[in-house]
Amino acid sequence: MDGSALPVDDEHLPFDPSSVEIDDREVFGLLEPAVQEWWLEAFGEYVPENDGFFTPPQVGAIPKIHEGTNTLICAPTGSGKTLASFTAIINELFERDREEEDGLANSVYCLYVSPLKSLANDIHRNLEVPLEGIEEIVEDRGESMGEIRHAIRHGDTSSSDRQKMLEETPHILNTTPETLAILLNSPKFRERLRTVEYVIVDEIHSLAGSKRGTHLSVSLERLEAMSKTEITRIGCSATIEPLSRVAEFLVGYEDADGSDPAKTDSESASDGESGSTGELGSASGDERTPRPYEIVDARFAREFDLRLECPTDDLINTSRDVVQDRFYEQLHEHIQEHTNTLVFTNTRSGAERVLHNLRERFDEYGEENSGCHHGSLSKGVRQEVEGKLKDGELDVVTSSTSLELGIDMPHVDLVVQVGSPKSVAALLQRVGRAGHRVGQTVTGRVIALDRDELLECTVMLKKAEDGFVDSVSIPENAQDVAAQQVYGMAIAEIRPEREIRTILERAYPYRNYSEREYESLMSYLTADYAGMEDRNVYAKIWRDENDPPDGEHHHEEFPVGEPLIGKRGRLARVIYMTNIGTIPDSFTCDVHTRASDEWVGQLDENYLDTLEKGDVFVLGGDHFEYQYRRGSKVYADRTSARPTVPSWYSERLPLSYDLGCEILAFQRELLAHHAEGGSPRVRAWLREFPLGDDCVRAVARLFDHQLRYAGPESVSTENRLTIEVERDREEYERHYYVHSNYGRKVNDGLSRLFAYRCAQEATANVRVAVADNGFVLSMPLNRKIDLEGIVSDLEAEQVRDDLRNAISGTDLLQRYFRINATRALMILKRYKGYEKSASEQQVSSEMLLGFAEDLEEFAVIEETYREILEDKLNVAEIEDIIARIDDGELAIERQLLDSPTPRAFGLATLSASDVVLAEDESAALQSFHEHVLEEIGEESVRGLPTDD
Repeated sequence: MDGSALPVDDEHLPFDPSSVEIDDREVFGLLEPAVQEWWLEAFGEYVPENDGFFTPPQVGAIPKIHEGTNTLICAPTGSGKTLASFTAIINELFERDREEEDGLANSVYCLYVSPLKSLANDIHRNLEVPLEGIEEIVEDRGESMGEIRHAIRHGDTSSSDRQKMLEETPHILNTTPETLAILLNSPKFRERLRTVEYVIVDEIHSLAGSKRGTHLSVSLERLEAMSKTEITRIGCSATIEPLSRVAEFLVGYEDADGSDPAKTDSESASDGESGSTGELGSASGDERTPRPYEIVDARFAREFDLRLECPTDDLINTSRDVVQDRFYEQLHEHIQEHTNTLVFTNTRSGAERVLHNLRERFDEYGEENSGCHHGSLSKGVRQEVEGKLKDGELDVVTSSTSLELGIDMPHVDLVVQVGSPKSVAALLQRVGRAGHRVGQTVTGRVIALDRDELLECTVMLKKAEDGFVDSVSIPENAQDVAAQQVYGMAIAEIRPEREIRTILERAYPYRNYSEREYESLMSYLTADYAGMEDRNVYAKIWRDENDPPDGEHHHEEFPVGEPLIGKRGRLARVIYMTNIGTIPDSFTCDVHTRASDEWVGQLDENYLDTLEKGDVFVLGGDHFEYQYRRGSKVYADRTSARPTVPSWYSERLPLSYDLGCEILAFQRELLAHHAEGGSPRVRAWLREFPLGDDCVRAVARLFDHQLRYAGPESVSTENRLTIEVERDREEYERHYYVHSNYGRKVNDGLSRLFAYRCAQEATANVRVAVADNGFVLSMPLNRKIDLEGIVSDLEAEQVRDDLRNAISGTDLLQRYFRINATRALMILKRYKGYEKSASEQQVSSEMLLGFAEDLEEFAVIEETYREILEDKLNVAEIEDIIARIDDGELAIERQLLDSPTPRAFGLATLSASDVVLAEDESAALQSFHEHVLEEIGEESVRGLPTDD
């Protein structure tokens, strides 16, 4: 394309087209003239920062979508990836409308799927601007253009609006994963989906790692099977890794020869009638390959200005009040120096607390210019804050995770993260909310308030600068989701069984679905177990060969002998439509004392995931030892023991396994620098990181004290796992501090594995406290075990069985069984107008659990163990750790100490590791610290030189 091809006069351009290098002329030339003109009016004729008209993800994506290529677009927030998708599709629809005699059909051509209703609403508004602008330009030119309709449909859409969509169907439909599944089983509307040619999955990084994503991936295969043409799939993602895995999750699988036999199934018949044409090939998945795709990797298309700060270089000796004062002064200065500031905390209560303190401490903040946003607030409050944030009316907004995705924030020019966001991906997603335009630098400040998080963030920011991203883990072969989708397909119509299995296995999460797993699923869905109906669990499908005309299941459109599947029950469709989805219900549990049955408060059910018998928690300022749960009631005993599970535990994200490994590698490098030149050499090295001076001194001092107190062997690395043993004579306990810096998910599983073996050897109750940088095993002082020997005797092949035995009979198993039984429609949330609460679901599941565990390879119980072991406890990583110990690649180093080392302070005082929110336990920290200083002969914590 040359300058003369531009749809405006040259004199209207701020440059001479013939003399300026425009890198994306060819991309611009793909657009219709009216679309070109709208783009120039909306975004300016030329963007110098991009050497052209488009941002890097737009340059990469628009031609690929134009060609009908499946595309994953990975780029920071605000770089225009979603707009690129819509622009390319609008351009194609505009061209189609002009070329076809009758214009666009009364059906859907593009589906936009987002994880949030609010995100769908926001994109919906953004769609109106380009469509109305293009229509205006066409009208001004005296040309004709049919209407390109768009609408939004989710759970809140009224029945009247739904009816209107049948009469005047939107060409572009915005929806959520759950609503898409419902539409696929809506007899009338599903016919409108046969014309879909494009699917945009926005924020795919937030879906891929969950069962919502698994559910969506099967829905996309069902949609693909029923569509008249191949669907172009477009994924929009923030920073994520590995891109190839996420792309395969987006596009699904086909036969190795490139054919898509699911297109021949009954759903794809254009007249809507059932029919079978030819063989579908192997259902094993062995002969399948990912559909073709391309990746637009523009993850680092924007400039980042990231820096780690700390209120003091001494987080032990500086009083909590002083740390708080300095923190809020730092935060206040940042806010005053910027237009709009977004502050992320790690908990919802933290977001409330930070806003409250800003308003209390400084006259500059009030209800008119500051706000808080998180999931526990009402929809109205959240929408009001979102609106003001979009309009730039708020100087500062505090949030937990609810503003990571969604609305456009054009005025936010600073993001402050309080504490560790626990992964590079989360860090980049959050700070990416600032500088929401290409050409603007993304400015982010992380403020660490405890030494463990200071270390985490030091490594995190450096790895972010280096382009490192944590990998996403995608659940595989989830039986509860498979049960929902197979049931849905059976309800839609009677069809050959091979088609159902083929569609299921084309979804990435089921590409390796085994015959054993499939038969287990069928046994559950057909209620092929004695006693199921006695417990009100009925067959959902029938499975039979197409019998001769006098047989029970005979359907003329299929050959005799063809295995078929169909629905059972007159209410099947109603049950399915009112119970599908993957997001579990949760509830609060009433806490009672065992001794007097006194009600002492409530705990969120999610928090109970973390509790085992003997764990100590804080409620209403008092300490309680957890004993057991019955339905929605928790029973506990009052105690004076130190808490083992902090109140924030269930809210905060776990440290990613990948970043944990990077921290271990960092510690190895730091030890090498310390060996070369002590603390001065370490400080010089740390100044290469994006750290403030206080951070540099604090990290250097932490390790100087650690090494002088316990030596380099006390520090875990990727090749060494350190265990320190402390005899606490006051509490009459022996504590084993395991410095496994693999993140809370792995440490949760690893600690259960160790505790299970320890309990067998010591015949004593073993208490466990878990953190991101390790875990603590505690037992009576008179019960001594050889933990090093126990760990060395573990075998990778036994890990899965041992962990399964360790969680058998636990409250954790009970809760996850309820969630999976509800997802698998074994327990119905809604039936005949009655809605069963989460606590009622729990009671039902506890009645079913014993029965289910006694059944051989029962799909729902097997899925419960699979989800806990694989998705919650990262069993694959644990197996790898144990294998490395067995092979001698990971050495075990055990030390006996009278007091915890500095790297164990956080483990020893878990409930004090969030300084902004937790109770002040600085006295305990100070006591540990004084013991260390006494041992190493350090008179003052400030005694170390600050220069090199």
